[in-house]
Amino acid sequence: MSVDLHLDGSVAVITINRPERKNAFTRSQYEAFGNHLSNVASRDDVHVVVVTGAGGSFSSGQDLKEMAELADAASSGVTPDRPDTSGTGTGFTVLLDALQHFPKPLLAAVEGVAVGIGMTLLPYCDIVIVGSTARMRVPFSELGVPPEAGSSALLADLVGWQRAAEILLTSRWIDADDAVNYGLALEKVDEGQALSRALDVARTIGEKSPYSTRVIKQLMLAARGSRSTDARAREEKLFTELFRGGGYGG
Repeated sequence: MSVDLHLDGSVAVITINRPERKNAFTRSQYEAFGNHLSNVASRDDVHVVVVTGAGGSFSSGQDLKEMAELADAASSGVTPDRPDTSGTGTGFTVLLDALQHFPKPLLAAVEGVAVGIGMTLLPYCDIVIVGSTARMRVPFSELGVPPEAGSSALLADLVGWQRAAEILLTSRWIDADDAVNYGLALEKVDEGQALSRALDVARTIGEKSPYSTRVIKQLMLAARGSRSTDARAREEKLFTELFRGGGYGG
């Protein structure tokens, strides 16, 4: 599979496993990732989850070939992520819904590149550990598309308005030191050690009261309120309008 799940005691590890494309996401991978999250959310034996990428990269983001195909389909009247037959969310929507409402502690171990969704999923993680050579960016202004995954609101919550604006508007790379300094990550470790460190933290959390860790996460999500939901709705509306118009903005 291109998104793998395995258990390490009370810790579940979800691995984005498409290293030949630096773990770029296809629609099926979004669904697999979201379904894994929904699965472990309901399991009593899983207390905490770590997300990582295979082959030295976290994720290079959306598979741009598939994105172009979705844009072509949308311009013909097919709405991305919501097929005409059922109206049920698929792909990207499945993953974002699962991330947004995930009820247990969620950690990320980031090595190599974290681009697009590889970066915008990080605000949904409670703790992020980065390897020393990790680099991340959100290339929306470069690609001519709106922000995604609620990042138009959640990035500002993490790093402040001006820094979020600079990150979103310039599409520039952020290195591991800046990720920690800005609050995008908790800690930088030696290259190749992000997963090991994240697992150490996850095991420590997993030893604590499952009730307390769930309640802490629940209260923190409640404090965030509807910001991610509202931001996603605004972003997705713009994506749909842009794709129906034939693809990318000028």
